[in-house]
Amino acid sequence: MTDHDTARERMVARQIRARGIRSPAVLRAMETVPRHLFVAPGMEEFAYEDGPLSIGEGQTISQPYIVALMIDAAELSPGSRVLEVGAGSGYAAAVASRIAATVFAIERHESLASAAAERLHRLGYDNVTVRAGDGTKGWEEPAPFDAILVAAGGEDIPAPLKAQLAPGGRLVLPVGSASGVQALRKITRTGQDSFEEESLGAVRFVPLVSDPPPEDGTRSASDLRPGRSRNRSPVQLVAESAEALPDIDDPAFGAMFERFADARVVLLGEASHGTSEFYRARAAITKHLIEKHGFTIIAAEADWPDAAAVDRYVRHKEKTDAPAPFQRFPTWMWRNTDIAALTGWLRSYNADREEEGRAGFYGLDLYSMNASIGAVLDYLDEVDPQAAAVARERYGCLTPYQNEPAAYGRAVLTEDYEACEEEVIRQCRELLEARLADGGGEGLFDAAQNARLVASAERYYRIMYHGGAESWNLRDTHMAETLEQLLEAKGPGAKAVVWAHNSHIGDARHTEMGAVRHEVNLGQLCRERIGDCALIGFGTHAGTVAAASDWDGDMEVKRVRPSLEGSVERLCHDAGEAGAGPAFLLDLREGRNEAMRRVLLSERIERFIGVIYRPETERLSHYADVSLARQFDAYAFFDETEAVTPLGPDHAAGGVPDTYPFGL
Repeated sequence: MTDHDTARERMVARQIRARGIRSPAVLRAMETVPRHLFVAPGMEEFAYEDGPLSIGEGQTISQPYIVALMIDAAELSPGSRVLEVGAGSGYAAAVASRIAATVFAIERHESLASAAAERLHRLGYDNVTVRAGDGTKGWEEPAPFDAILVAAGGEDIPAPLKAQLAPGGRLVLPVGSASGVQALRKITRTGQDSFEEESLGAVRFVPLVSDPPPEDGTRSASDLRPGRSRNRSPVQLVAESAEALPDIDDPAFGAMFERFADARVVLLGEASHGTSEFYRARAAITKHLIEKHGFTIIAAEADWPDAAAVDRYVRHKEKTDAPAPFQRFPTWMWRNTDIAALTGWLRSYNADREEEGRAGFYGLDLYSMNASIGAVLDYLDEVDPQAAAVARERYGCLTPYQNEPAAYGRAVLTEDYEACEEEVIRQCRELLEARLADGGGEGLFDAAQNARLVASAERYYRIMYHGGAESWNLRDTHMAETLEQLLEAKGPGAKAVVWAHNSHIGDARHTEMGAVRHEVNLGQLCRERIGDCALIGFGTHAGTVAAASDWDGDMEVKRVRPSLEGSVERLCHDAGEAGAGPAFLLDLREGRNEAMRRVLLSERIERFIGVIYRPETERLSHYADVSLARQFDAYAFFDETEAVTPLGPDHAAGGVPDTYPFGL
């Protein structure tokens, strides 16, 4: 058995059968058709993963589960006559052909239609006929059809498709905004002019259009709506609405974001974890919000104990014997010259202020199980040695895994660790109850937060080896809860700036993360729970970035490939060349620049580079579908950017003689 055969069997078991598809015919067809032969060259190794893949011309091969769901809903039988609209690479037509008698497939893009026809013929799917054409008009000659499958979404159901259904025929298609989440509907013809409808859940498909695509290859939500600005391209509309950004070091830069200062929480993103302009820009905005608008919380996508060391430094707290922070991979993410400059500024800003008016630096993330256990025990050793002994016993089940918590996740796959979960949660509960009982103080707040982190981390590492959205959702929910705890602890007037990756601060509901993978994130949770927040994303077209090739690998300065056609970043790059300039701000809120906003409601791909960057598989590894105008409230774009500079032996934190907190 080949690796592809094994991967296909696993795909059917985990992605299709496990999600409720029970039809033996559908499962057999999905097990039979080799999906890796229908994807773009170089993408074969990803063919059986749980997601769509690009096939060119701005089109995708659908997620395997969605293909199975649609074919199952269409109720195909050995005698069925089927029409597929949006043939793409021919994969769904091939699967349908293993059940139905005849499949007719229409593809709007002639190059894709030709390639699909050749591929299907070569692989022996001789009961499939493919042609290039406008799928919204159906295919009159072989009609009527027992089933019609539409692999593209529109706001209306094309009348010709309903007319070409045979009595009792089923039409399965996504309906809804081309720029957002759609509803997958099943429409059954019950009479000459009567139909029944059923909703099958939320999906996200490429737009169903009948006009030729624009010459620049983009497609906006306004293409099908009255009032479209016909004389201006998407590039021109973005260029006209863009607000040029001054140099980051100019005080006017931070003032450009004054419009968001009334929010209680301002979330600042980044398109990579290793780009200097993102760090410097966020620092400039943060300084302005602290100095002019009373923000006192900087909450970062960093581990709580590491951030606590920085917080002690910037708020002039007593120095401890704790190790220097941010020693764990990826060290450059927070141990870099841009963060050192910010911590130096914060320490100076706080020097002459009363305790309650000082700005602090806090971590939201949950990877630091080892350090957090140590912090809890240190606190209890000082205030209640007897309680410290009990805590040591409770945390004992985690002791073998403190230095490599991911190993705990592997262990629980084969052993019963429910008791360990109960013990760490009990420890967390007791510290939280103690805080509520006596009002606490910062020492108890810090210990309680570390205990909460251990409880979350225990669950995170326990579930991460099962895959899926649960571990991501737990992590971002933990970050949202930590932010809420900080705001509560600092009082009703507290205001926070959040530093995190675009994937965390952009509303997941309007990206592939939420629509396809059912993930939630910090930005979405802030909108739902806090409400009074502003989500600001950042992007770049090209330049360099600090990243690794593998987890725990060495940092490299890598060349960022120019952004792909059809991406948010390429649209912004082209707008820059059309007059917007090399750095600009797009205000995406309703009522500001509606023509531009309609362009950016349209679904495009957006680049996400974390601590790993793999240019050789960039489209699959680093791009995802988004509706930018719903994902963010604003978007700051820098056409060409440079990698961060990691701190080394010759760099002091903030340029001051005392190198604490980084311990250089």
